[in-house]
Parts: sequence; C-alpha cells; structure tokens
Amino acid sequence: MTEVWPGRPFPLGATWDGDGTNFSLFSEHAEMVELCLFDDSGEETRIEVPGRRALNWHCYLPGVGPGQRYAYRVHGPYAPDEGHRFNPAKLLLDPYAKAIEGIVDSEHDANILPYVPNGEDDADLEPDDEDDALAVPKCVVIDDHFDWEGDTPPRVPFTDTVIYETHVKGFTMRHPEVRDDLRGTYAGLASEPAIAYLKELGVTAVELLPVHQISDESFLYERGLRNYWGYSTIGYLAPHSEYAATGRRGEQVKEFKGMVKALHQQGIEVILDVVYNHTAEGNHLGPMLSFKGIDNSAYYRLMPDDPHHYMDFTGTGNSLNPVHPSVLRLIMDSLRYFVTDCHVDGFRFDLASALAREFYDVDRLSVFFDTMHQDPVLSQVKLIAEPWDVGPGGYQVGNFPILWSEWNGVYRDAMRDFWRASASVGEFASRLSGSSDLYEEDGREPFA
Repeated sequence: MTEVWPGRPFPLGATWDGDGTNFSLFSEHAEMVELCLFDDSGEETRIEVPGRRALNWHCYLPGVGPGQRYAYRVHGPYAPDEGHRFNPAKLLLDPYAKAIEGIVDSEHDANILPYVPNGEDDADLEPDDEDDALAVPKCVVIDDHFDWEGDTPPRVPFTDTVIYETHVKGFTMRHPEVRDDLRGTYAGLASEPAIAYLKELGVTAVELLPVHQISDESFLYERGLRNYWGYSTIGYLAPHSEYAATGRRGEQVKEFKGMVKALHQQGIEVILDVVYNHTAEGNHLGPMLSFKGIDNSAYYRLMPDDPHHYMDFTGTGNSLNPVHPSVLRLIMDSLRYFVTDCHVDGFRFDLASALAREFYDVDRLSVFFDTMHQDPVLSQVKLIAEPWDVGPGGYQVGNFPILWSEWNGVYRDAMRDFWRASASVGEFASRLSGSSDLYEEDGREPFA
C-alpha cells in the first residue's frame, strides 16, 4: 500500500524533493480528487488526495520520484447548464505538469469526450461513464536539475535584434545537414549545422512557434491529419514531448534546456510563441483532457447568461479565463518557469487582446498587464503582442502599454498595399519610419 502524507498546497504541480513527491492541484468546485499513478505496464493505482487548503488539493508520497507517471480524476457535479463538467471516468492531465508522455492515442477506442456523442448540439448534457485512461497521455514527475554551465541570457537590445520565426520540427526536418536522428527535435535545432545557418543569416533571436504540450483537435484525427502549427495547447509548463529526440519520460525537459543553452552560447536568444488565450479542449462538445474536468467554470470564460456555452474570443471554441486569480497565476507561473528554469528570453503572445479582456472589453489597465509589469522577472524579458483577437474591439494595434512591443499589423498591411500599388508613398514612409501616429505618445519608440 502506498504511504500518503498530507503534503503542502504550494507549489502547484508535482515537486520532487529527493525523498518523495508533493502533488498539488487547484480546483475550487471539486468534491473529491484522486491522484492516479501508473506503472510501466499501465496498471493504475488511485489515491484519494487528503489535503485541501487555499482551493488546492494536495498530498505527499514518500519514495515517489522522477519518471513516475501520473494524472488525476476529479469528482463533482456534472451539470453543464451550471458550468460544471466533473466526470471521474475521464483521466485528466495536471495543468502544472512539467513533462507529459506522448499525445492522445487516437488509435484507441476510448472516448475522451465526457459525454456520448449522438450528433446533437446538446449531447453533452448527459455524462459518459467510459474510462479513457488508455487513450490519454500521462504526466511525468521530473528531476529539475540541469547543468547550465554558467549560462547567461544574451540580452540583445531590441535595436540590434533580428528575429527568425521558425518551427522546431519544420526547420530541422528540412535542413539538409541536420542528422537524421535529430530531425524534428530540440536537439536538431541545437545542432551545429542549424546554429551555423542562423549565424550566417545574422539572426540574434529565434521565435519558436508553440512548444508547450500540444493536443490535436479531434476532427483532424478523423481526417488523418495533425495540427502542425501547434496552436492547441494542453500543458503550459511542459515542452512538447513529440519534439524530443532523447525520450518522453522527462528527457524532453533536459533536451529543451540544452537547446536554449546551445543557442545562448552563440549569442542567440530564444523567444516562445505562447497561446494563453485558449486550450485544446474546444467548445462544449470538445474533449475533456485537463482544465474542463478539473474546474470548468474557473478555467474558462462562460457565457454569463448561459454557462452551458463558452465565450469565444479566439475562434477555437473556448477562451481561457485570466480574470480568475488561479488561472492568472497559472499563466504567470508558466511564464516565470520558462524564464527562470529554462532560461527563455521572451515571449510572443498569440491573440494577446484576449488576455487583456476583463469582463468583456479589452482593457490596457487590466489585471494581466498590471501583474506582468510588477513582476521582477517577466518585466525584464522581451514581451511581444499579437495585438488582436477575433472578438468585438479586439484589434488593438498601438494600444498596448509600456514595456510591450507589438507585431504592427498596420505596417504589414501598408507594405503589402504599397507593393500592390494601392497605398501612397506617404503611407509607406510613415510606416517604414516607425508609425509615429500609433506609438509616439506612449513612450514606445521604434527599434529599427
């Protein structure tokens, strides 16, 4: 029998201390939480989590350490019309997992939907009791230690920055000199041929398309396709396991750190394209993989007069809810982890306007911006906004606050129109010289 101690509510996630592992999971509305441990054969051991403080369910397991696979089952009301979708038949990933082994097994028949699909829009009102553990990937306890060998951030000024936006898998699969066994991986991007090519171009920073753990949308599985771009996050502290050459039981974390170290040694910064505006769980008919089953009404923005459905500022079916303190904390903890533990140099925020919406409107004085600005770590790295979303009033080019840079969509459009002979020379010159009409009065000067 596994020995269970009460443990601590913080830090969230699975934290190994050399003797055992502390597990902590936020859920405001859960009635019971089970920690599920999996051995190498897939056998599951369920442990009722005894501690609950500050809305975090927690326990400590002596003797449990790196490599241990785990997930959760969360009990509570299944009442979609009230915003609750608890279903303990569905295995759930830890939002704070630092490693996730593999991806959803689309070849398995287990139903990862929390209901039985029947083609109707209200099919989700009745829960499904089929266990889906065989199809759902597992979280992995890791050893955080890594020898950085004195690594320091290059801290290239924006005035000297040349950003190369790329895809870890795509870039390394196509480069002719990357070794075959390293193609498509973090190690491939850290290889000598890859870095030599970037140096030859004069690149000072790589901006990586999403590398947080990804889960493909179900309709892609049905068509035999994959989400290549990766804007479908399910784990905000875990490097995507499928981009690792060395393994998926925690090895992906060390490989990711090794990539950052190798790029830093050549003076190249690492900027991550991050997707905190929505998750891979889709709308009310989407799968249940993590947040939806842990505390749906806390993690997501629900329609105020119809909590059965989600507010959608992203075009993906859901919008994460940064207005909730625990969700905002998850975003901040994810960002800080990748800076402090993984030595990342900055972030490009996908559909950043969605994060600045308080209750509905985009607000440059939102809690999200206030929290970022006062943070002694995050306020010192490169912060780049994609300054729009798909909701009303979402186009906010020129309106982000001090410390933020923006992808200037007005510049992009003017350049394109000029080459199509549909923009004036004056408009072209205005955009090329820094768009003073957008940025002159708020203290943000052009960098190039």
